[in-house]
Amino acid sequence: MAQPTATVSSTPLRWDVFCRLVDNFGDIGVCWRLCADLGARGHAVRLWVDDTAPLRWMASGALEGSWPGVQVLDWERSKDAALLASLAPADVWVEGFGCEIATEFVAASAYSTRAKGQFEYEQPVWINLEYLSAERYVEQSHGLASPVMRGPAKGWTKYFFYPGFSTRTGGLLREPDLSLRQQAFAQGDGQADWLAHHGITWAGEQLVSLFCYEPPALAALLAHLDAAPTPTLLLVSAGRASNAVKTILAQHSAENAAGENQAFHRLRVAYLPQLTQRDFDHLLWACDLNFVRGEDSLVRALWAGKPLVWQIYPQDDTAHVQKLNAFLDAIGASPSLRDFHLAWNDIHSANGTHPLHLIDLNSWSQSLRTTRERLLQMDDLVTQLVQFVLKKR
Repeated sequence: MAQPTATVSSTPLRWDVFCRLVDNFGDIGVCWRLCADLGARGHAVRLWVDDTAPLRWMASGALEGSWPGVQVLDWERSKDAALLASLAPADVWVEGFGCEIATEFVAASAYSTRAKGQFEYEQPVWINLEYLSAERYVEQSHGLASPVMRGPAKGWTKYFFYPGFSTRTGGLLREPDLSLRQQAFAQGDGQADWLAHHGITWAGEQLVSLFCYEPPALAALLAHLDAAPTPTLLLVSAGRASNAVKTILAQHSAENAAGENQAFHRLRVAYLPQLTQRDFDHLLWACDLNFVRGEDSLVRALWAGKPLVWQIYPQDDTAHVQKLNAFLDAIGASPSLRDFHLAWNDIHSANGTHPLHLIDLNSWSQSLRTTRERLLQMDDLVTQLVQFVLKKR
């Protein structure tokens, strides 16, 4: 299996990256891309994760050690004193999204360092890799130090590292060869070949990808696509998106007694299998419009440079509303793109629910192309993270 290629780092480091799956695979998706990118650049990475199952389809060969520089370990083994004693100490610890490293792991390093009398010099650079946001606090908090006040590592320091959309943040994950791969896909028959590889018959329709939770506006979206002047082939991701679409089709069939195949006239639906991360990139590159959810797929859709609609994960305290609006500000969203996002995310205004307006690919394309070009001028997250670590050592 072909793996990402990248310029090898002039200062290879050893990394311990920790990840706990909360839900929906977003945490492991980001952490795996980080580890794979570091490994491709010549670093040695140990990924400690509490559920390795998603990697079997997300990154084929990851559990077998076939990705350069990356070793996957079960989270529970980070408490194994015998194993920890046998491992080479890491230069960097990364807590993915605030997950707390096991006390046993911290203690094994802290006590070993103290025993050698080199407490000040051998402690790893300890990074708390935060969630992606365009909100103002990100620029203010990026890179800040947080002293460890208790536990075996009392007196050590953690640093907050924030991905983001401006030069005052840690940037976004982007492999060094991403643009070249994307150009090769666009210049050849990548689109048609990818569809054929997945057994999808394509009659030249507009291509739209759907990766979502269960948005209340989903039925309205399907009706919009069916009523559009251009026929559409909707490529639906496995899991919650497929289940949501099938539920709507079943309801439509029951209400109309016409059978599922009669649900739409100008809209066809194709259900995708679980895709590797690289295949998911290809899906986004192939489509004219991408509906994405969470953090990892949002970043990949930005790099695709196509019009996108993001379903942000809803929070009970409605903090996601401010986060979504900050993102829309960051990409210079046109009024129609902003309104569509608010409707898609079921966000109400003072006048009630936002209706799902018609899709305007022309204006949306301009916003996303401009944003992509601006982001490409920034150093990617791994480049910035390595530079940050080297300054702190």
